[in-house]
Amino acid sequence: MTLWLTAMLVWVAAGARVGRVLVKPATTARVAIVVAVAAVALGATVAVPEIALAIDDLRPHGLRSGLLSDGVVVSAWLAFVTATSVVAAAAWPVVSRRNLRQIAMVIYAAGATAVALALALSYTFGWGLVVLGAIFVVVTGLRNLDWTTLGRGIAIYTAGTALVGVLAALHVQRALADEPRAPAGEPTWGWPAWEIAALLVAFGAVWIVVELWVRARVLLRRIRPLHRLMVGRFPEVVAHEQTGTSTQLRASDQVAQIMDALYLQSGGGVELVAAGAPPAAVADRADRVAHWARNPLGDIVIDARWIAPPEGVSPRGWVQAIARAYQSTTGAHAERSASR
Repeated sequence: MTLWLTAMLVWVAAGARVGRVLVKPATTARVAIVVAVAAVALGATVAVPEIALAIDDLRPHGLRSGLLSDGVVVSAWLAFVTATSVVAAAAWPVVSRRNLRQIAMVIYAAGATAVALALALSYTFGWGLVVLGAIFVVVTGLRNLDWTTLGRGIAIYTAGTALVGVLAALHVQRALADEPRAPAGEPTWGWPAWEIAALLVAFGAVWIVVELWVRARVLLRRIRPLHRLMVGRFPEVVAHEQTGTSTQLRASDQVAQIMDALYLQSGGGVELVAAGAPPAAVADRADRVAHWARNPLGDIVIDARWIAPPEGVSPRGWVQAIARAYQSTTGAHAERSASR
């Protein structure tokens, strides 16, 4: 059952990558990721014993190198390391955008040759090439690790590729030691590890999409009270209501609408002497702006200098800070109202 579930999840990830190519420019690297994840999905699907048996029945005597299903699996993982090598090649400084397409064609041709040799000569030879490709991908991935959304995705993808390399090396070792293969209708050797590797690769490939979506949802929930307040006062900041937009675009629109409304409430760019210069501390500045946003007719005076994001803070981060401070002032305001 878990093999079926793994195959389904990897195909879902492949579909997500296809969708990303359709809505963004189909660069060489993006197309290569689609090929890589689709190859993993194919390998995970053929690893299901029932599907492997059905494929073997298409050619009962298999190929010279072994059973047909085993050939499909090793070909799928060869396609994976080939396509991922295209992405890895793009990360090296010696490769430019101008010649990446030509380099990709060479890598794809080498991968197709490797698949043909593995099917014609030896599956063990094919697994050995998978190990070499995985080493190249892992080395490149480790060179590009950082604590960003993309870097975290690379880390997960690289971990999955490293596990693929280890399992392929163990395949070679077992073949050289004449270890018996799994009986027909039974999962292949090391199938739980292969499931983990496939899921890591699939999850790493869609990590950036998932994380950006989650962060946008968290942002929308956090700024909802402040957005409702400011848009209610200044509905003109909402140019038109867009339906069917993505979560990320909706979050960006609401951040811009809050900034526009705060700017209008401050007087539209007028600098007031009574407002004074804003402090360097982001938390103190956000707390003052939040109190003023709740009660612009109170004792606090704010001008456009206070509304502009502090140095080194993005508009999204600045609106988040104001929204957090606004929520804390909401609790304090409610307590004061209850005590009266």
